[in-house]
Amino acid sequence: MNRQFIPKDFTITVWDKLQPFFSDLEKRNINSASDLEKWLKDYNELGAVVSENMAWRYIKMTCDTANEEIRNSFNDFITNIEPNISPISNNLNKKLVESPASKDLNKEKYFVYLRGVKKSIELFREENIPLFTQLQQKEQQFGEISGAQSIEHNGEKMTLQKAAVFLKDLNRSLREEVYRKIQNRRAQDEDALNNLYSELIQLRHKIALNTGFKNFRDYKHQSLGRFDYSVQDCLNFHDAVQKHVVPLVTEQEKKRREKLKLDDYRPWDKEVDAEGKPPLKPFDGERDLINRTEKCFDSIDKFFGDCIRTMDKMGRLDLDSRLGKSPGGYQYPLYETEIPFIFMNAVGLHRDMVTMVHEGGHAIHSFLDIPLDLVDFKSPPSEVAELASMSMELISMEHWDAFFDNGEDLKRAKRQQLESVLDALPWIAAVDKFQHWVYQNPNHNVEERYTTWMQIMKDFGTGVVNYSGLEANLKRRWQVQLHLFEVPFYYIEYGFAQLGAIAVWRNYKKDKKKAIEQYKAALALGYTKPIPDIYKAAGIEFNFSPEYVKELADFVRGEYDKL
Repeated sequence: MNRQFIPKDFTITVWDKLQPFFSDLEKRNINSASDLEKWLKDYNELGAVVSENMAWRYIKMTCDTANEEIRNSFNDFITNIEPNISPISNNLNKKLVESPASKDLNKEKYFVYLRGVKKSIELFREENIPLFTQLQQKEQQFGEISGAQSIEHNGEKMTLQKAAVFLKDLNRSLREEVYRKIQNRRAQDEDALNNLYSELIQLRHKIALNTGFKNFRDYKHQSLGRFDYSVQDCLNFHDAVQKHVVPLVTEQEKKRREKLKLDDYRPWDKEVDAEGKPPLKPFDGERDLINRTEKCFDSIDKFFGDCIRTMDKMGRLDLDSRLGKSPGGYQYPLYETEIPFIFMNAVGLHRDMVTMVHEGGHAIHSFLDIPLDLVDFKSPPSEVAELASMSMELISMEHWDAFFDNGEDLKRAKRQQLESVLDALPWIAAVDKFQHWVYQNPNHNVEERYTTWMQIMKDFGTGVVNYSGLEANLKRRWQVQLHLFEVPFYYIEYGFAQLGAIAVWRNYKKDKKKAIEQYKAALALGYTKPIPDIYKAAGIEFNFSPEYVKELADFVRGEYDKL
């Protein structure tokens, strides 16, 4: 993006220097549709500059959670800049919708955008601004706590992500030893994470009450802009997964146990290869992962490979796991420079390769949305964003020979992927159902929280793994889920998108060229259309009925059996 409104040499340091640009927009006269279009263009440019500045502060902090200077920079933004932006942004939103010229805007082009702006105005409360600041400060504590977690094994200090590699080792006693070390380390932060979560729940509940809602669940459903489905649809999805997917996963887990010939199937047996083969090694280090991803994406569509090459050239990839780095992985869109950033914690495993193609799908989405006029057009809801990434997991699977030279390893990788597709749905449903209970019962105590979680685990678990003597590990298992702490209720979208991704993959297996054309066309819409329309452009349904869940789960199972 070439700056027209903001000076090219301007950098955000303090609010006093940023404020005049907002004031200009607030005071500017709008007398025609062309005036409003120009106003929107300048507002968009300001939003892109602010968003990217905030993004880099966050990226740098997650790359080095121990760096106090970087952490202070992020905190300065959310404490001294963002709270000042919030009320004036609300005023600008009002200026937009109340302008007589807004009636002359292209209705088809701006419908989704204006719908979201009106919802933001409806939910805005001045008294919530300091609460949001507190929330952001507390939410980052999860990354600090998790980023500091490590164990020592064979004289080496390592992250829990790296230690998890040993859970795939063929030596069962070694797996158990490392599993217990990981769990013992997690247990050290159990109380801290419980306390943090309780504080977050109370802050979020207060925000909901201030906005006129009975609970944070109902508030968040609105603030996430869920215009195209209801809370009841989420509950129906939980039931559909429990009824139609859990039995398939249970059957698969029993087969694993039989192949391993274990009467006592324990949590440290879940990751090891069922046929007694060593862990898959699809790449060797960050550079090899990048090169192989480019090759894989090239074979699908040259544009996809070019996206990764551009990011690599611009230093927008930080892929290796290391001490002090926040856990997890993400793709962060950067709206001013327009080239996104991928962050992850690779240790050389198959799941790291899957994470890379997943985040690569998000990145491709960002590239396809570059031509769109407004930042809001380039900010699709999670149900669409995750469709891009989860579809890429399955589409790319047809080209994983870029990662595996051995045909049998390739089959193993595909089997693991399809197992994970089905495994993910009950976990997604469980995490979402847990959140519904948590925020509908905000005054619960920790024991009640654990009791509810254990019941949910019973509903969505297979019962095949023996947790006898390890109940405490299962009880706090929810604490590993970053979304619960940092982005509440952003999780069921993975479930809806997983169904969509299966449907995209099914189309790809029938007609590769047409499926990719539809995939690209859908993603290029950004958020200029309602979710069902975007799914339709991708050649699929936005549907999570019990019948559809069963149809797609059975398709995955059928493809698995062919391998």
